[in-house]
Amino acid sequence: MKVFAISDLHLSLNNPKPMDIFGPVWNNYLDDIVKDWQEKVTDDDVVLLAGDLSWAMKLNDAVKDIEFIAKLPGKKIIIRGNHDYWWEAIGKVRKVLPQNFYALQNDCIEINNVIFCGTRGWTFDDEKLLNRELIRLEMSLKSAKSIQNNNQKIVCMLHYPPFDKVFSSTNFTKLLENYGVSYVIYGHLHGLKKGTFSLTYHMNNIDYYLTSCDMLKNKLVQII
Repeated sequence: MKVFAISDLHLSLNNPKPMDIFGPVWNNYLDDIVKDWQEKVTDDDVVLLAGDLSWAMKLNDAVKDIEFIAKLPGKKIIIRGNHDYWWEAIGKVRKVLPQNFYALQNDCIEINNVIFCGTRGWTFDDEKLLNRELIRLEMSLKSAKSIQNNNQKIVCMLHYPPFDKVFSSTNFTKLLENYGVSYVIYGHLHGLKKGTFSLTYHMNNIDYYLTSCDMLKNKLVQII
């Protein structure tokens, strides 16, 4: 099993919204993602989608986007992003998900001896919401630890980055370290200029991956 990641697809198949207004990297971006996905991923693999899957405002309107991704190879795991307004109560979300399509919320899932957990995160200028997300992150990590019985690797999904632009240690990174996470993927960031960011970063035994599709030039990144 291989594990890939990509995020911030901002799909709008039910009510098309042009993305090329955000720059040339978004021209035919979905075709590029699908082509790369089909070349890399098999049904034995896992693809992590770290938020902002769909522009839809209601769950029913997001179903077409979900079904589009479901037809691609591999098992899919999603978390909520800041633009996923369609994301309702987790039970309702899971009810519309096709087979081998999973949504995480304050919990975890194990697939082929790898444990996946995660939460949305938040910006560091809103202490109230940030602290709420810290609680949710620890709930997810506790859930992962509760089923870790054979030194399985833990992969944590976040939508917002867990650190600032200079990769400073934060309460998020400390939690991730305390619970022995091996890999962290995150998205949310767009349009960063070359030299002002890093797609990968290693800190205190954790590998961090920025997975926003435009930053990856619309190609999936392999995590494991």
